Amino acid sequence: MPASIAHVVGLSVALVAGGAGLSGLSSGGDPYFPLDGNRGYDVAHYAIHDTYRPGTDRLRGTTVVRASATEDLSRLSLDLVLPVDKVLVDGRPADFSKPNRHEVHVQLPDPVAAGDSFTVTVRYHGSPSTLSAEGMRPNSDLYFHRPGETVAMGEPQNGAWWFAANETPADKATFDITVRVPRGEDVVGNGSLVRHDVHDGWSGWHWRVDEPITTYMAFFAAGRFRLEQGTTDGRPYAYAVSRLLSRDDQRTALRRLRMTGDLVAWLESVLGDYPFGEIGGVIPDVPAGYALEDATRPVYPWYQGSRASWRLLMVHELAHQWFGDDVALRRWEDVWLNEGFATYMEHRWSETHRGQSVSRWLREAYHDNVETSSFWDLVVADPGPNDVFDWPVYERGAMTLAALRNRIGTHVFGHLLRTWAARHRHGHGTTDAFEALAEHRSGQDLTAFFDAWVREPVRPAATAANGL
Repeated sequence: MPASIAHVVGLSVALVAGGAGLSGLSSGGDPYFPLDGNRGYDVAHYAIHDTYRPGTDRLRGTTVVRASATEDLSRLSLDLVLPVDKVLVDGRPADFSKPNRHEVHVQLPDPVAAGDSFTVTVRYHGSPSTLSAEGMRPNSDLYFHRPGETVAMGEPQNGAWWFAANETPADKATFDITVRVPRGEDVVGNGSLVRHDVHDGWSGWHWRVDEPITTYMAFFAAGRFRLEQGTTDGRPYAYAVSRLLSRDDQRTALRRLRMTGDLVAWLESVLGDYPFGEIGGVIPDVPAGYALEDATRPVYPWYQGSRASWRLLMVHELAHQWFGDDVALRRWEDVWLNEGFATYMEHRWSETHRGQSVSRWLREAYHDNVETSSFWDLVVADPGPNDVFDWPVYERGAMTLAALRNRIGTHVFGHLLRTWAARHRHGHGTTDAFEALAEHRSGQDLTAFFDAWVREPVRPAATAANGL
């Protein structure tokens, strides 16, 4: 997503074991956001069934979490901001309590042994846009709502406002997202549209993503949308534009979204096969202020920009389908692997389409930020929870890749990006793993290079060893 935009910190699903001590801790272990995520189980699939009124922001729903225990468990807790009505474990009622806004603690009717599968069904209700919870960054935004239209999206998390989730990027899962809205209104979600039906004054929309994604990359947009579906170059697509925009803006917005197919084809030529089964995009009319790379279907804020500026924005968010959505981070300290890579692809696009070369951009960015600039104060590979989405994470992350290309050569670097995406397909990546792969592919010791660019809060020396 663009660097100038505020982002979101949200919540998790926690798991706690009973007995002599804690085994499934109510933390995913991320030092930046310790309230988020859990250890003790792994989610395979979320089946979300929500009924929602965009006009009033009233939501009532059920999430079925299908998971397997990674250790012996006797009780668990779900992070869910919405009030909880009922919990079932493998179809049996379970006692629960809500000790804080963040979590729901559940006593398992029977212990679950490590390696065994189980399901947790949670029923809930509330008005998501009115709720807050522990663990939020100051001035963060998520779950954008205006009368008649809502977009439930956010980063690093937002699931706990509309479904029960193990809200950590370390635990990816597949999704079925079913949202029912009043007749005449629409819902857009991730993946493919499985079913749309109208019954008793309600319009039901069932979206499915078959590839594992992180919970913060799941989303839905509800309201009145102009939906366009089809196939381009053999790949299904779904584009949606808010009908709250003027007719002229709707037409222009759809023309922008129709660039997606060509942009994805170009990204495939650089990065390898597109990692999902469907492409698309959404342009709502809510005051989000930023774009977000929701899996298979980025959400873009509407603005009166040029076609060229839209291309770069879309290249960034679509590059995230490889870097961030498919190859996900495990801990937020490695966020440059998402944002630096997507920003680099913007410059790579410009270079291959009669724009400035990547090397020239690198030299100018380096010289424009003098040694005393605060631009160099941040540790890119460990920016801290308050600076996860600061501009140096994006810009210096992209500069690192540009410098690496200079250091190891364009041909080797191209193979490195494709191998990184292929080797970690549907999985995770870390800074250490990327450095190790770069060393293996290049046959060079790159320790000092990565120290200079992502591990030290100083301006790298202008040397050939640093790709400058």
